Amino acid sequence: MTMSSSPVLPSHLTLRKLRIATGLVMFVFMTTHLLNHSLNLISLPVAESGLRWFAAFWGSAAGGVLLYGAVLTHIGLVLHALYRRCSLRMQPEEAFQLVLGLLIPLFLIDHVVATRVAHALHGERITYESVIRSLWVTTPVSGVRQTVALVVAWAHGCIGLHFWLRYRDWYRDASPSLLMGATLLPVLALLGFSETGRLLARAPAPVSPLPEPEVLASADAGLQLARLTLYGAFGGLLAGTFGLRGLRQWRERGATIVVHYPGNRNVRVPRGFTVLEASRVGRIPHYAVCGGKGRCSTCRVEVLGDPAALPPPDELEKATLERVGAPPGVRLACQLRPAHDISVAPVLVPHRKRSRLLDVREMSPGREQEIAVMFCDMRNFTGMTEKRLPYDTVFLLNRYFALVGQAVEESGGRIDKFIGDGAMALFGIDSTPRDGCRAALRAARKIAEDIERLHRELGLEFPAPLRVAIGIHAGPAVIGVMGYGRARSLTAVGDTVNVASRLESVAKERNATLVVSEPVMRMAQVDTDGLPADVIQVRGRAKQLRVFVDPPVSPP
Repeated sequence: MTMSSSPVLPSHLTLRKLRIATGLVMFVFMTTHLLNHSLNLISLPVAESGLRWFAAFWGSAAGGVLLYGAVLTHIGLVLHALYRRCSLRMQPEEAFQLVLGLLIPLFLIDHVVATRVAHALHGERITYESVIRSLWVTTPVSGVRQTVALVVAWAHGCIGLHFWLRYRDWYRDASPSLLMGATLLPVLALLGFSETGRLLARAPAPVSPLPEPEVLASADAGLQLARLTLYGAFGGLLAGTFGLRGLRQWRERGATIVVHYPGNRNVRVPRGFTVLEASRVGRIPHYAVCGGKGRCSTCRVEVLGDPAALPPPDELEKATLERVGAPPGVRLACQLRPAHDISVAPVLVPHRKRSRLLDVREMSPGREQEIAVMFCDMRNFTGMTEKRLPYDTVFLLNRYFALVGQAVEESGGRIDKFIGDGAMALFGIDSTPRDGCRAALRAARKIAEDIERLHRELGLEFPAPLRVAIGIHAGPAVIGVMGYGRARSLTAVGDTVNVASRLESVAKERNATLVVSEPVMRMAQVDTDGLPADVIQVRGRAKQLRVFVDPPVSPP
């Protein structure tokens, strides 16, 4: 029996990775190009020397294939993505980047023809002196156009790089330095261009001038033909993309589906739209922190009907749903393309106000990470301060918070928040789980020692000894920026945080200073042989947990 097989097309994720890879190639080219421009601030001969190094790779056969292959592939993938979009409704920053990207060829075609194409057709030697004299002295309008082109191309690349890296663990700390570099590099390049242009404008014209690229391109019929061909090709591709989009939408008018939402809200869209796109068409508030790329689960919906009638999830959607433990019948709205009418209910329902939606998009979607969490609370604080002046209470709290904060930070942890007379701290966010657990144990020991010292200083002021209750647990938690407005901060949520809070309560119940879970001791590689342990039932948790009460450990 003969089986016919349809060609396997690259997945959406594969095409996106290829678009990122080709964009990175062009960004590296732009970076080296701007660095070369910046050498003009030293002198024109130094820039000419740098140009030889620059052209040694990018002007070679391998460099040319890599660069122009990346350019053509990237343009093709962008137009393909534009064609595939069921709706042109998008976030403002996404639309801004798209517009900048479409403007780049229109700005750069003349410059490419005057330099690269002229060199390929006539073997003309291109130098910094000839290019800058042409753009600054002979045809300053072209110089202004190339300046705008440089800013547009660099801004497009930086925005794309930001979208790609914004959820990486290290990016938040590195972003100020990257922003400074992204701002300084084009400024230095433009200063180098203008400085050399001013020098050439004041200098006498050379006796045997090299051909000026812009002048040559305007006079040469072959270059004019190449210029018109490139403009026509790009314009034709762009017009063809929108034309095919229009043709597809016209054909899909008779093939529409209805997406039913709670509250008798219905949105009719062409077949092939995702549920998230239907929400945007119908102006129904719908979370999508990652921008609809399947990298988060905030857009997930519960299918109210038979989920078996829907197309199965692809690898990207399946992996995301499995990671969050989604039950059957829950799908990602940004990946689900129903072929028939469907009823859905968003799992996360956002506020209708746009300000709230914008605030959510600015936050990190979070990441799962193994960390250690510590809760610390002052024992019998209410009783100690019941008959004291408010200013005295504030004084005590500030002394207590200061010693807890210093102990945590000196041990390598991070104070998450102060709640009443309690504190929550995170360890291991920027290190390994082992280092995080060791840091938490060091911080707990230092807090206990400092509390004893504080009691010796203020003991006469209080009828009972100053004591704390500390609970430490380690395991997976979701780390992300949460909150609203100015109250946003990096924090952690999950079962690990809840268990650490319960262990602090256990320390109070057992009149102990410290209760540490077995996972903390194991990750910290502390020898527990001979240490008394206990198995407790943590409230809200099905499994029992082995813990150590006031363990006499000195973590490395």
